[in-house]
Amino acid sequence: MASLDEYTPLLTAKTAAHLLRRATFGPTQAEISNFTGLTAAQAVQQLIANANYSPPPPVDLDRDQATAGQTYLDKPFNHDRNFDFGHYLRCWWLGLMTSQSAPPSLLDKLTLFWQNHFVTSRETVGDYRFLNQYLLLLRNNALGNFRTLVTQISKDPAMLRYLNGNENIVGQPNENYARELQELFTVGAFDFAGNKNYTEDDVKTAAKVLTGWEYTNHEVDGSMSFTTTFTDEKHDSTDKTFSAHYNNTVIPGRATSLPGTTSAGDAELNDLVSMLLNHPHTPRFICRKLYRWYVNPNVTQAIENEIIGSLAQLLVDSNYMIQPVLVKLLTSQIFFDETNIGAIVKSPAELAIGAMRFFNQRVPDITTEYAAFKTYFDFVFYRMQDMQLAILDQSSVFGYEAYYQTGYSKIWINTTTMGFRYDYTDAYVYRYLQVTPDYLMGIDVLAWARALQPNFSDVAGTPAITCVDILNGFTVNLFVYDLQPSQQDFLIDTIMMQNLPRMSWIFQWNAYRTDITDGGARYEVRARLENLMKYMLRMAEYHIF
Repeated sequence: MASLDEYTPLLTAKTAAHLLRRATFGPTQAEISNFTGLTAAQAVQQLIANANYSPPPPVDLDRDQATAGQTYLDKPFNHDRNFDFGHYLRCWWLGLMTSQSAPPSLLDKLTLFWQNHFVTSRETVGDYRFLNQYLLLLRNNALGNFRTLVTQISKDPAMLRYLNGNENIVGQPNENYARELQELFTVGAFDFAGNKNYTEDDVKTAAKVLTGWEYTNHEVDGSMSFTTTFTDEKHDSTDKTFSAHYNNTVIPGRATSLPGTTSAGDAELNDLVSMLLNHPHTPRFICRKLYRWYVNPNVTQAIENEIIGSLAQLLVDSNYMIQPVLVKLLTSQIFFDETNIGAIVKSPAELAIGAMRFFNQRVPDITTEYAAFKTYFDFVFYRMQDMQLAILDQSSVFGYEAYYQTGYSKIWINTTTMGFRYDYTDAYVYRYLQVTPDYLMGIDVLAWARALQPNFSDVAGTPAITCVDILNGFTVNLFVYDLQPSQQDFLIDTIMMQNLPRMSWIFQWNAYRTDITDGGARYEVRARLENLMKYMLRMAEYHIF
């Protein structure tokens, strides 16, 4: 079995594309070319160094508003536009994922991992300011320290709102967050062998530790700020004793928060987080999720023993810094092993955003082309929602079903979503989305084919490109696996030529070259190219990566 030892061969187009598909939402052709010839270590360091932690903020995308193109996060809270501004935040994040102008970075793919780990949702949280702060917390710390993430998310206003932490007070504990903190965020409900990692009493005890935290100004019209607060009188100041799963740890109760010192709430929270991270299965739980996200959803006993265990030890040895673990994983032999290439079904994010990037769809500028930006990302968001991945709106704290249910990524393709996946890729062929008056989203198959033809206008002196030339040009870096001869024949003879002789293509293509104003020839050529492209994009290989 391949190991975590460094993968040392120079990246080929195939392995560069594999890394970029997994570490980002999908590469452009230029990015694949630029990463070809690098070592895995060089490539991953570029993906880390390219991270942009200071992007322009989200803006009002409603062309009918006087504030269109301006950020709304520095203005008083506006309850009437709460949904709109929350949605524009999603569009803003999708814009960062899709950008063609910035060099490729692994930041936003990793941020989605953490957002699906520390789940909150726009629908439940409501206040768009809470959501923005929550998303920036995850994004800015995505490569940082897991201890910091757990600590900060535990008192983040969005999380306090989502899992009722603000309702957790002494004498009336709310166990919601205390349960998910252990089950989903740190130790995991069970170890790999199926044994429980904590008890119900541990949930109750952790809830006592977490009493007293609240937030201010949730959806208060006209408010300019909000914050997290801790109230001594609402905190359970008794000692908290945990089970043998945590070595019978006792967290001393704190009664008062003195000015200029760590608050009672922070002191006990820090103790709780240290206890959770000292649990032997916390690093394994986190590293197992990272492996499933980046490498393969199927974790065998051998993978658990040899890969997850080693990554978990590295996480502990690195004082819970995330970057060393991710670098080790993405530069490893196991990551590039042939059995792991094409082993994951594309999520709607990889399918939708990856297609946008692969086919070089221009992303409108969010501040100067805000109406076009909204048109573009309304389309992306709602199509992804149809395919069961609504960004920032998971249906439960468990995250998107395909990331926690048995079967994992295979769940993305089902009787409901298959039609929507086909509809999405068909949109690139039929080009019906008018983003701006001079910008139709999708693939101009005629322009692409013309670019493949040497000396397009010299019909007499330059032979016409063949069906095989068209197929080869259209499929560069598109599929994870090379097409089998039978698949190539099917696409050319059945789909493109509709069982007519291949030589008839030469006649049609040259008729088009002779007079590109000839509507009949142009229509026939376009129809065949569109049919080919449609079926290529629908093929199963396009839905794995």
